[in-house]
Parts: sequence; structure tokens; C-alpha cells
Amino acid sequence: MSWIALVVSGVLEAVWATALDKSEGFSKPWPSVVFLMALVASMAGLAYALRDLPVGTAYAVWVGIGAVLTVVYAMATGNEQASLLKAAFLVMIIGGVVGLKLAH
Repeated sequence: MSWIALVVSGVLEAVWATALDKSEGFSKPWPSVVFLMALVASMAGLAYALRDLPVGTAYAVWVGIGAVLTVVYAMATGNEQASLLKAAFLVMIIGGVVGLKLAH
């Protein structure tokens, strides 16, 4: 259950990071609300996962999932330019996350 909570929390990290960008410095109310809700839920899920998982592994997986999804979303929406080199590095991050899961 801790791994599921951690993955969901990683997804929510991407949500709050994207909402933070869309809030334009908290000047737009709805993205700001989404940011706060996703941030609290993401941290709560990470805290729950840390009951059973080592902090180093859990944090690395959480950040990895959030970072990859944030970049993929930005590339998919045209806010960031896609490239094969970026895709290769994202695959490396995913490989590291999977490796940490397997090593646990």
C-alpha cells in the first residue's frame, strides 16, 4: 500500500508543480487552489509512504515520478520543446525509479 501511495503522491507532485506555473505567482485563484490541494495531498501521501519505506528511496521515487510527469506534460502541451535527448534522459530517470523499487 505504501508504494501505491507513493506513486499517487508522485503524480500529485506533477499536478502541483504544473498548477504552480499556471497560477502565475498565485495571481490566478483556481490554479492556486489546485496547487494547494495537490501539495497537501502529495505531502500526506509521501508521509504515509515513509511509514514503511526508507526516506532516501521514497523521496527519490517521489521526485522522479513528479519530475518526469511534469516535463512530459510540458512537452505535450507545447510549453517545453521535446527532443530525443530529453526523452532519453527521462527514460533514465524512469529506469532509476524502477531500479529503486526492485532494489527495495
